[in-house]
Amino acid sequence: MLNWDHIFATRSSRMRASEIRELLKLLDRPDIISFAGGIPDPELFPDAEFKAAYAEIFGGPAVSAALQYSVSEGYRPLREWLAKQMAALGIPATVDNIFITSGSQQALDYLGKLFLSPKDTALVTWPTYLGALQAFNAYEPAYDQLNPGGNRTPEAYRQQAAEAGGRVKFAYLSADFANPTGETVDRAGRERVLDLAEELDVAVIEDAAYQSLRYDGEAIPPILALEIARKGDINSARTIYCGSFSKTLAPGLRVGWVCASEAVIRKLVLMKQAADLHSSTINQMAICTVAERGFDEQVAKIHKVYKHRRSAMLAALERYMPADVTWTKPEGGMFVWVTLPKGTDGAALLAKSIQTAKVAFVPGRAFFADGSGENTLRLSFSCANDKMIEEGIRRLGDLIRGEVAEAA
Repeated sequence: MLNWDHIFATRSSRMRASEIRELLKLLDRPDIISFAGGIPDPELFPDAEFKAAYAEIFGGPAVSAALQYSVSEGYRPLREWLAKQMAALGIPATVDNIFITSGSQQALDYLGKLFLSPKDTALVTWPTYLGALQAFNAYEPAYDQLNPGGNRTPEAYRQQAAEAGGRVKFAYLSADFANPTGETVDRAGRERVLDLAEELDVAVIEDAAYQSLRYDGEAIPPILALEIARKGDINSARTIYCGSFSKTLAPGLRVGWVCASEAVIRKLVLMKQAADLHSSTINQMAICTVAERGFDEQVAKIHKVYKHRRSAMLAALERYMPADVTWTKPEGGMFVWVTLPKGTDGAALLAKSIQTAKVAFVPGRAFFADGSGENTLRLSFSCANDKMIEEGIRRLGDLIRGEVAEAA
């Protein structure tokens, strides 16, 4: 068999299979209770609304445009609707500040390509979204820990980046109900990130995939909104807001967006022209139709269901987890982050859980750029009903209790 390794680019050595994608295969096993997939519940998709939207497109004069090549920036009516949504979040924007992507994952890939030269440093939280690490890894960066609540000096970041052979290029974070922890960065932490970015003269990539999924507490302005309040104009801002319809309307249509300075948008448009020309026009048109007619109602529907499941999971964790296990208490999103006693290996626990307890989750190590976090795991409640949550957390608690006792 041909050995391709010496032909592949060096960046290919940093490409790794997603542990989460592999775990999603377990969703097809009826004997497994899965808290692994961080995916929306398909029962909540607005399928009737999409059926009507596509029927209208195919039944009218818009079908020709829907099936034709289109502009790389994205479908203008959708960008106009998104500009209004951004304004409601405190982000005054025009269509020229909005760029449509094939899901927010494509935005992360493009931004990695745009900013990272080999050996440059990306600041990410510990832990962080696994998909971001996968997107950035192809551009051969170094990583350093971003801690919005910390007091590390800009000079310390500069020095470590120089030792790695490059310079800091951006700070990446999910400020609302982050994947994987479910945690939210408070306003003071967001302001500190902006201060750090100003000192380092770097971009801020704000991953807002879960921003719409708040169930409790007071909303906090997006980082981009806070920066615009400081500077008065989005085109003077260094924050790049990445949004998605995957968690609210439908992930399979692969429609996301970037809201940023026109200078950044222009570069992203050039990248898209070279990569895939434009996102699916017909899917953008359908998303726009469904969003215009009932986005708020759809969000309210999923809020009710996910809030209940979040609360059910937190209550089950209280009932069944050993005293030395801790977890986050998210105000929104899809995830609860569990920290096990020191010395417990989440990956080994998963292997045993699949065989005995028949419960799936995601071991936490994959979310750490430095490979730490072995005693952590991520639980998703979005696709789990009350019975699954009660039984699955009970089994998992029994398994962890047995592992802790055995280690002692």
